[in-house]
Amino acid sequence: MNRRDFMASGAGMIAMAGSGLTAAGENVLEGLHVPQTSIHRIQADGVTVFYREAGPADAPVVLLLHGFPTSSFQYRELIPLLADRYHVIAPDLPGFGFTEVPAERHYQYSFDALAHTVLAFTEALALKQYALYVFDYGAPTGFRLAMAHPERVTAIVSQNGNAYEDGLGDAWAPIRRYWADPSPANREVVREALNPAGIRSQYTDGVPNPERIKPEGYTLDAALIARPGNMDIQLDLFLDYANNVKLYPAFQEYFRKSKPPLLAIWGKHDPFFIPAGAKAFERDNPNARVQLLDTGHFALETHVEEVAVAMRQFLAGTSGGGKAA
Repeated sequence: MNRRDFMASGAGMIAMAGSGLTAAGENVLEGLHVPQTSIHRIQADGVTVFYREAGPADAPVVLLLHGFPTSSFQYRELIPLLADRYHVIAPDLPGFGFTEVPAERHYQYSFDALAHTVLAFTEALALKQYALYVFDYGAPTGFRLAMAHPERVTAIVSQNGNAYEDGLGDAWAPIRRYWADPSPANREVVREALNPAGIRSQYTDGVPNPERIKPEGYTLDAALIARPGNMDIQLDLFLDYANNVKLYPAFQEYFRKSKPPLLAIWGKHDPFFIPAGAKAFERDNPNARVQLLDTGHFALETHVEEVAVAMRQFLAGTSGGGKAA
């Protein structure tokens, strides 16, 4: 076959692939529905919020809030597993991913500020009710939303999203020293831990088979954190996390008062947020249940199917959650 024939044949194969047809004319995509995830940007709180979205516009909303050091990219595999039944929305928090904060906004990076921006984001999208999926930093952000407007939150899925001092593991030791003494020396210790190897370790520590972790996530995280000025944003947020710990009792009071349906699904080998933090939800909320997974902090990197199945079953039993698969 000469080059011209090869190119013509290749073009035909591409055309058939694009149409879903085999060489025999069979439509291999017939009956197959894969929800498409779209990307958007919207102005909220003086910030251009980047977000991913999928699913029917009139379906129950699931709001996915990511953690450190990642972005909505961490939900790239979970979103399609929910979007046939739910309207799934995943924003990038300020300081993360592709959300843009203009310099003239003079944004003060704190968890109060992150929650204020996310609340403005939900209102810009006119989200009246939603289930929350919170992970890591997404937990103190999302719990602030829930306390401010408990009537809007139909359910909570907390994936290694902590609200109890019981859940703070030994890996917090250098950060606790930074809280106690935010000196340049202690700030530098935290900075050094946020190099590419340190970020990769957050994905792999505690994972029985770390070779299962795909490199895209931690590689993207490292690149985005390395942007000019972003490392100091992260160090400011690490320092402000002490205010989340002070707010834990208020979160717990919300659980006792509002009793939201809550699934704490947890990578049990997480060195940062240990399983005691998952089990603690049951102390304050009779509607909480706990499921532990044989993995680390980033449970979706190894157990996305298990998390999706658990979520679908859990959400189906909540207000506006649809029917079980």
